[in-house]
Amino acid sequence: MTAEPLTDETGNARPYSVSELAFALKRTLEDAYGFVRLRGELSKVTHHSNGHVYLTLKDEKAAIDGVVWRGQVRGLSIRPEQGLEVVVTGKITAYPQGSRYQIVIETMEAAGIGALLAQLERLKARLAAEGLFEAARKKPLPETPSVVGVVTSPTGAVIRDILHRIRDRWPCRVIVWPVVVQGDQAAAQVAAAVRGFAALPETGPVPRPDVLIVARGGGSVEDLWPFNDEALARTVADCPIPLISAVGHETDTTLIDFVSDRRAPTPTAAAEMATPVLAELKALTADLGARMHRCAARLVEDRRGRIDHASRALKRVPDLVELAAQRFGIASSRLAAGLDRNAALHERALVAVSSRLTPLLLQRPQAVQRERLERLAERLAPSMVRRLERLDERLAALSKLYLSVDPDRPLQRGFARVTRADGSLVHAGASLESGEEVAIKFGDAVTRQAVIDGAGAPETAPKPARTKARPAGPAGGPAQGDLF
Repeated sequence: MTAEPLTDETGNARPYSVSELAFALKRTLEDAYGFVRLRGELSKVTHHSNGHVYLTLKDEKAAIDGVVWRGQVRGLSIRPEQGLEVVVTGKITAYPQGSRYQIVIETMEAAGIGALLAQLERLKARLAAEGLFEAARKKPLPETPSVVGVVTSPTGAVIRDILHRIRDRWPCRVIVWPVVVQGDQAAAQVAAAVRGFAALPETGPVPRPDVLIVARGGGSVEDLWPFNDEALARTVADCPIPLISAVGHETDTTLIDFVSDRRAPTPTAAAEMATPVLAELKALTADLGARMHRCAARLVEDRRGRIDHASRALKRVPDLVELAAQRFGIASSRLAAGLDRNAALHERALVAVSSRLTPLLLQRPQAVQRERLERLAERLAPSMVRRLERLDERLAALSKLYLSVDPDRPLQRGFARVTRADGSLVHAGASLESGEEVAIKFGDAVTRQAVIDGAGAPETAPKPARTKARPAGPAGGPAQGDLF
């Protein structure tokens, strides 16, 4: 590449255009400061709607503009906020249209513990203002859970302590969702585990836990910092399952401790909060059973005493039945005489009535009914005779009609009936086909024949029948042929 001359043909310095100078300065900055690590306080932080973040880094003497492109914002370890002291890495570039230089930020981290805690306090105040720390929204823990879900590292001592404590207190099913509990991926994995437990169906191959435990051992503020993530805190607050936070030691406090339903000082204490003691429940049940039996015995004894006290005021059974027994004895002694008097009274009444009864009283109605039946028979006899004569005449007429329509009667006078193989009558010879088999019924027999036309021979040649000579027809005509 040939360098452009710095002077013109007159020997004077060559004039640059504004854009040439601006882009030359831009290339110079980018070549000289391709990678810069910068510390300062954030100011004028603007989260643009397109996803980019525009800000200013300053100290007590100078300031520089900065930008975080949308693709890098999601990878930042902290959220850029006004007044936060940070350490950023990126490259210096120039903005030719405004003759300004700026830093394009790739990574950002808090400058110290004080900055992290200040950011945490601001986030805590904002979530508290939204009501996420209110006691009214916290869910009660189940008294006797059947399934306990644990979100923690599967290789640490925390999970062994929790399993051992639950096994000693309340043997139940424990489902562990393995996650990392330290580093940049910890917050996202813990939030995904909480959402995964919440999404389990209540009746499925993997049962939905009755209570969740998010646990981690102790550590520094930087080690526990993933549990101060805003997205994780909101996920814990929205979890429909009661959740116990057991992160760090008793003196350690993280953001999810405020949004969870219960906070445990240690993971072992979380296991004790989530489960009752089976031996204590058995002892309590036995004590309640004993108390119930004692109460029932006292109740029965009290009712027995009240019954005994009330029975003293009641009359004795002999006193109650003595008067009734006396009345019964008097009535029974008078009953025999009363029955005798009643029988004598009815006997006299029967004698008085029987003197008026004679056989004629019964015979007279019978004679009257007999006379009525004889008169009725005399009137009905002629009509029955006439009706029988009419029915006899009708039966004779029907017999004659039956004989006249009998299909076999003409066969007795020399006629024959021709039928096909299917039983239908043959009304004309022209309807028959050559070789078709027909049945001919005479008065005394049935024969089967085949129709023969003039051109062919019969299928079965019957023996010719002997017939007598018939006289010639009238007026010397030909003799009458055989019908068959």
